[in-house]
Amino acid sequence: MSVRRWGIGLGATAVLVAAGAWAVWPASVDQHLWSEVRPVIEARLVADSKGGGYGETQPALRARWFCGARVRDLDEKDGVVRAGVTTLCMEYGVRKGALVDCAGADVPQVVRLRRDADGGYRVVSREEAPDGEGNAKWVEDHFGFFTEPGPGDSVPAGDLEAAARKYFGLPADAPVKDC
Repeated sequence: MSVRRWGIGLGATAVLVAAGAWAVWPASVDQHLWSEVRPVIEARLVADSKGGGYGETQPALRARWFCGARVRDLDEKDGVVRAGVTTLCMEYGVRKGALVDCAGADVPQVVRLRRDADGGYRVVSREEAPDGEGNAKWVEDHFGFFTEPGPGDSVPAGDLEAAARKYFGLPADAPVKDC
């Protein structure tokens, strides 16, 4: 029961990402800043996803959310960081030695963060593209021409699957099955 907002299966998305990664990485992104805000963004995505998946209704699955973000644009102004990102959040559980894919969402977002007094960052707002009608217009309004994400710019599902396998103590080649 996975949700794919762009209508492309994750396998196809991963192939598109691998084939075109050189062309989509924004050249002007401050990599140091991205390395500081990315974990904060991904932790917030996980926290906000809780309570939204089928796996959580099935305690035997021990389901958990895993989220990744890929930067499209990044800017810091007046102490606020604006990150335009593509995101993928997947809910995985485990059953009989297999990873179980219970739910997911692949959504472009704009996340704003502010630096705390201790030097870390915290998310102050998060906007995501609406599902269905209005999606294309929202993306056009929130991303620049060269940073506008498309279906091939998703976070690779394999990265999240690997993190889930590690979390659940499964072998790296454990199969992924539907919930």
